[in-house]
Amino acid sequence: MKAAVEAVDKAQTDHKLAVANGSTDPTLSAWYTHNSSNNNPDGINTLGVSVSIPLRIFDRNQGEKLRTQLDITRTERLRDAAEAQVFSDVDSGYATLDSTIILLKPYKVKYLQQSVRVRDTIYYSYQHGAASLLDFLNAESDYRAVQLNYVNLVGSYLTAAAQLNLAVGREVIQ
Repeated sequence: MKAAVEAVDKAQTDHKLAVANGSTDPTLSAWYTHNSSNNNPDGINTLGVSVSIPLRIFDRNQGEKLRTQLDITRTERLRDAAEAQVFSDVDSGYATLDSTIILLKPYKVKYLQQSVRVRDTIYYSYQHGAASLLDFLNAESDYRAVQLNYVNLVGSYLTAAAQLNLAVGREVIQ
């Protein structure tokens, strides 16, 4: 975004330079001569001043002025596109972060404790002969699947937070 703003400033400066290069400046000149003249005894030293103001019949720089004006318009549109992209990145990063938090809450509040309770209950039943080995292994597998899903969601949360921080350009989520 900053680069796009800088590009617009550069384009405006280039246009001002093209306008300045297209303008004509008056030319001032002065001279002094020392000539020995036998015909005119007062004409030995002469001093002269001239001012020249060019008439602008054809502006040779009008193409450059138009090109730089078009470049300003183009870079302003690129800046607007970059701004829209930044807002889109921030919005999508925030939406991803928000949806990940919504998915994490039930795991933290309910599913983790429930999977531990079920596994411990089945383990107790297995130790006292009320459940089969298959039931115990199935409960252990479910417990590990819930733990894995939780860890994956925490990873997704951290990734979404990093993407949001990157889109914003500074650390807003720690």
